[in-house]
Amino acid sequence: MANIGFISLGCAKNQVDCERMMHRVQEAGHTVRGDVVGSDVVVINTCGFIDSAKSEAIDAILQTAALKAQGLVGKILVTGCLSQRYQGEILKEMPEVDGILGTGSFPQVVPAIEALLRDRPVSDFGSIDAPEEETGRILTTPEHYAFLKIAEGCDNRCAYCVIPYLRGRYRSRQMDDVLYEARLLAANGVRELIVVAQDTSRYGTDLPGHKRLLPELLRRLCQIEGLRWIRVHYVYPDEIDDELIQVMADEPKIVKYLDIPIQHCNSKILALMNRRGDGDFLRSLLDKLRSRIPGLVIRTSLITGLPGEGEEEFQELCDFLRQQRMERVGAFPFSPEEGTPAAEMEFVDNETAQRRAQIIETIQSDIMDAYNASMIGREVEVLVDGYDEEQGQFFGRTYADSPDIDGRVWLASEEPPREGDFVMVRIDGALDGDLTGYILEGAQ
Repeated sequence: MANIGFISLGCAKNQVDCERMMHRVQEAGHTVRGDVVGSDVVVINTCGFIDSAKSEAIDAILQTAALKAQGLVGKILVTGCLSQRYQGEILKEMPEVDGILGTGSFPQVVPAIEALLRDRPVSDFGSIDAPEEETGRILTTPEHYAFLKIAEGCDNRCAYCVIPYLRGRYRSRQMDDVLYEARLLAANGVRELIVVAQDTSRYGTDLPGHKRLLPELLRRLCQIEGLRWIRVHYVYPDEIDDELIQVMADEPKIVKYLDIPIQHCNSKILALMNRRGDGDFLRSLLDKLRSRIPGLVIRTSLITGLPGEGEEEFQELCDFLRQQRMERVGAFPFSPEEGTPAAEMEFVDNETAQRRAQIIETIQSDIMDAYNASMIGREVEVLVDGYDEEQGQFFGRTYADSPDIDGRVWLASEEPPREGDFVMVRIDGALDGDLTGYILEGAQ
């Protein structure tokens, strides 16, 4: 039996894939290490979505290769989106890599590792359209929250996005399997579930009946004992219907937080990018959501420098942001990805796209500062995430904050709180985008 180290890069969905591979490896009798040093095989689960993600993955491979050269690790197995995207190039350009698995071959991680241990080459690319294979996980998040992946792949075919070419068509997991996993997570101490997929709002539309099943799934998740918060990510705007809005409004366990990837607001650009709905639709939808779901916090992502974006279209985006005042916004410069329609269109230079992204970030910083100022003096429920050694302070999150994406609440208390507890906190300040407060009562 061997020592196997894992490095997971990219999104939460990729993290779940890595957790499943770790479970398979442990189930086969190997030891999963927390530190890659000393590993007989290091599995690097990569992202290959945009240039920055590709650079991060390549850096991780090179850093692991340096450890290999020093005799501190053995073989290197690269999995995930970068492997799928550049399957003919990684082994050729990076001879330090011993094997590669595509996104359709995660279930083959144990045979791949065991082949590498016998000095056999590995290059396996299964179907990216195959159904998800159900398996256990080894959580890499803190014990009190976990990501719940409900589907794989994407059918949206946005003009700038390479994901359908790397992850295949949309495949929903069976609801019984999702609920079984959620109950198991809750029984093991998970109190917050974060529902993820490339497009959670499309869940169920590929199953018999072709019905949107996200509202029903959320209702049934809310019935699971032990769960306190259920958070929904990656809900596409055109798939948000009245039933979903009603469930969000009615169910107290569902936090009033929606991650809605909008990308832009200009109707011409949205059409060019094969996004459904125009600017007026987005404005109407956001107004409707806020009126129907009191206290709703909206997170979105915006892309600057998309094909068709001149100064006029960019100013429309800035005005849209100032008017809608979404609480959580990430801005990214357009990354022309080879093989996508948008890469063949005319677009501004990278420097201009970067500058526009910085302007969006400045506007959003003012919006966030105003939101944080409005929180001072309020009493809010906070989930304690842990203790920061460098700051010498406990920290947590309100319902308005998703882990590792949004801000923190720095906690003061006479008695140290326990990680994973829910506590009531009076907010008394804001600092560098985070909130500060003191605990009013013990854990709930």
